[in-house]
Amino acid sequence: MEISVIVLLVSFVALLLINVPVSISIGVATVLAMLFTIDFIPAVTTVAQRMGGGLDSFALLAIPFFVLSGLLMGRGGIAARLIEFAKVLVGMVPGGLAFVNIISCTLFGAISGSSVAATSAIGGFMIPTMEKEGYDRNFTAAITVTASTTGLLIPPSNILIIYSLASGGVSIAALFVAGYLPGILVSLGLMGVCAVYAKINNYPVGRLPKARELVTKTFDALPSLFLIVLVIGGIVGGYFTATEASVIAVLYALFLSVAVYREVKVSDLPEIFTKAVETTAIVLLLIGTSTAMSWMLSYENIPQSISNALMHLSDNPFVILLTINLILLAVGIFMDMTPAVLIFTPIFLPVAVSLGMSPLHFGIMMVLNLCIGLCTPPVGSVLFVGCSIAKTTIARLIRPLLPLYAAMFIALLLVTYVPAISEFLPTYFGLYGQ
Repeated sequence: MEISVIVLLVSFVALLLINVPVSISIGVATVLAMLFTIDFIPAVTTVAQRMGGGLDSFALLAIPFFVLSGLLMGRGGIAARLIEFAKVLVGMVPGGLAFVNIISCTLFGAISGSSVAATSAIGGFMIPTMEKEGYDRNFTAAITVTASTTGLLIPPSNILIIYSLASGGVSIAALFVAGYLPGILVSLGLMGVCAVYAKINNYPVGRLPKARELVTKTFDALPSLFLIVLVIGGIVGGYFTATEASVIAVLYALFLSVAVYREVKVSDLPEIFTKAVETTAIVLLLIGTSTAMSWMLSYENIPQSISNALMHLSDNPFVILLTINLILLAVGIFMDMTPAVLIFTPIFLPVAVSLGMSPLHFGIMMVLNLCIGLCTPPVGSVLFVGCSIAKTTIARLIRPLLPLYAAMFIALLLVTYVPAISEFLPTYFGLYGQ
């Protein structure tokens, strides 16, 4: 291995260990590694050029708008209405509140496009509510943490836009539609664990809703749910692109939060806009520095070396794909999703394609894999938010998380080895073809 690559890895890990922000760690480590190849000024200039080039994409314009629409929906009273809607759907079954939690997190995560927002908004209400009904607080927090990640598979999803960039242009519309069945599969797996857990612990059963209540709660939630229909329906129907859809999502979220639900005041908008700018800046800086690091690795022929090593590991595609998944699971434990997608897509995608896997299928597999990392220690951002809301510790959450991890891993294997789960809907709607 080249000395520059060793410097890259060692400096990156060292900077993370002393709590330097991930984006800064990636950028500094890349510059340090390049100093072993070229002089300081050319090294810094090259990294800056690669960062700028990584951000020079029209598709990335969708990210700030989806971030803003997510913040508006998060402040607009959406969470409470989705929870009430989920209650009338499944609240009457054994362990129904656990199902309500999962459905609410899935819907809110899909609408807001943020797993952290889903954990905060849904967990802040559901965790104390479920505890009052006799549910274990740590189990409730574990459900919220894992279920919130499904919103990254079900569009609108910023990470799928980033994967489209990293993969060289896989259709964002196809990726958006492809995420539905895997996201639902994960939710069903989590519900299966909750059903067994509820049976063992004899958790309470909610009352059967009246017809009028069912209609009322559904009607209240419909304007929020319509955002998904508006965005995806418009993209699938060919009325607008994903970037244009992000602007429409902002306009609709603004109208819903300010004029319909009236949970957001005009005086709140400057704060929300500022938060959107901050979040977008963090994401784009990660994209820029990760693109530079990815270029550095390609310059040193690391993707080719890893590809050759994997292809020589076994002749069995099952084994190679399992190995890629295990590596990505390890990466997800220590690295945020954005740099992981940008750095490891160029490394593993060629291997997957050589095995007959489509770039679309690989992207959904990769995102689902890295979703597991969001709720695993030591750096899982969603896990830390869940612990904070539940006022508990990671150590106490690990035991109830284990069966939920198992359910997510089984879903991951199904998505990996059954291409139709990812490819059926995009192919059916004519958005993707081999």
